[in-house]
Amino acid sequence: MEHIIQLHIEKLPEGAYLATSDDVQGLVAQGRTIQETIEIARDVAKRLIEAQSDASTPSLPPAREAFDYPLVVAT
Repeated sequence: MEHIIQLHIEKLPEGAYLATSDDVQGLVAQGRTIQETIEIARDVAKRLIEAQSDASTPSLPPAREAFDYPLVVAT
């Protein structure tokens, strides 16, 4: 099952990136690049969602057929 979560990514003063999410409690991921940070966040989110489903806590709704995606384009 797929889930869509919103990530908040910010650049840290030392140059690394930090991702957190209000959708998945406990999600914190840090990487050297935005792409690396997203990949780490995906893995952390997957593990946290699986742990929540084992603990019988309310889970995230499944992904919809259509959704908005924030695309960042640098020029």
